[in-house]
Order: sequence, then structure tokens, then C-alpha cells
Amino acid sequence: MSFSLVAGLGNPGRVHEGTRHNLGWVVLDAFARRHGLAWRLAPEFKAEVARWETGAGPVWLAKPQTFMNASGESVGALARYFKAGPESVIVVHDDLTIDLGLLKVTSGGSAGGHNGVDSLIRHLGPGFARLRLGIGPKRPLEMDLADFVLARFAPDQLAIVTGKIDFFVQGLELLLQRGLEAAMNQLNRRDPK
Repeated sequence: MSFSLVAGLGNPGRVHEGTRHNLGWVVLDAFARRHGLAWRLAPEFKAEVARWETGAGPVWLAKPQTFMNASGESVGALARYFKAGPESVIVVHDDLTIDLGLLKVTSGGSAGGHNGVDSLIRHLGPGFARLRLGIGPKRPLEMDLADFVLARFAPDQLAIVTGKIDFFVQGLELLLQRGLEAAMNQLNRRDPK
């Protein structure tokens, strides 16, 4: 099954720019720049969208503007409009359980405590592909989880993430062009090539 919709998760507004929770948006923005795509506001879907033309047909990129915990409202509406089942949707999001700078490709599974993913499961259904971008582990340990994901990266962490953006974009391209199994086989190693 080919993918027709890619959603990057994040929170709108200047106060959320550069936070750990917005890494999905950062990667989707980098992907759009690389392919010369322009974002436009689509209020009917509560999202910013961009269209990428491929030989296999268009792929829609979306950045929900609903805030993280309600991401599924936007992505679910887009999926219904484009008649895209969960299996043709990719969600790009931060993941606290993965070490900073690494990524993992999965399909299905639980939300793992991620409220944006939980919203997607409720509004879209399970079975969508996930490009999970590592922001962990949480430090300091006693810091509240919400405070951690809504905070900006420390300078040394930002350097690591900035150095990995191309790798994250290439991972998304691999997933789109070669499919879930090939992306999982290549990217889900501790030290992917």
C-alpha cells in the first residue's frame, strides 16, 4: 500500500517553536524545503498543508493546528476527505522512549503515553505508520513530563538534533518511496547506514 498523507505533529504558536514536542513539524518543514513545497493554511481541516507530486500520485503533507492533544481531529478529517485509510498515513512525531537523534519506524501499537498519537488512534484508527524521532531520555528525571516535552532543547542537544535533520528527512523519503518493511529493515537498527 502506498502512502498518500504524512502528518507531522506539533503545537502552533511562537511559544512552542523549537520545543521537543515540535520535532515532527521541524522534520516536515525540512522535507518541504528539500522538495520545494509551499505550505498553505487549510482552515477546513485545521491544518497547514502542502502537496508533493510523485510518479505514483500526490502525497499530502499536513501540520495540524489543533495543538498536539487534538491532532487526530485534523488528521482524521484530512484522511476522510482524501479517502485515505490508516495504512496509507504516516505520522512523524517525537518519542521520549527513543534516544536523542535516533529514529524508529513502526506501524500500529499503543500510543505509549503520547497524547498526540492517542488522539490519532481515536480519530483515525490504528495501523498508521509512525516515524518516531528520539528526544529521550528525559533529564532531569524529576522534571515533569509535560514540562520536558514542551521545553526547548539544551544547546548540546540542539546540536545533535540539527545534525540529524537530514537523516530524519531521508528516513521519511525511504518510507515513502520503498515502503514500511524496507524502511523498518534499514532504519530500525541501532546504527543505521
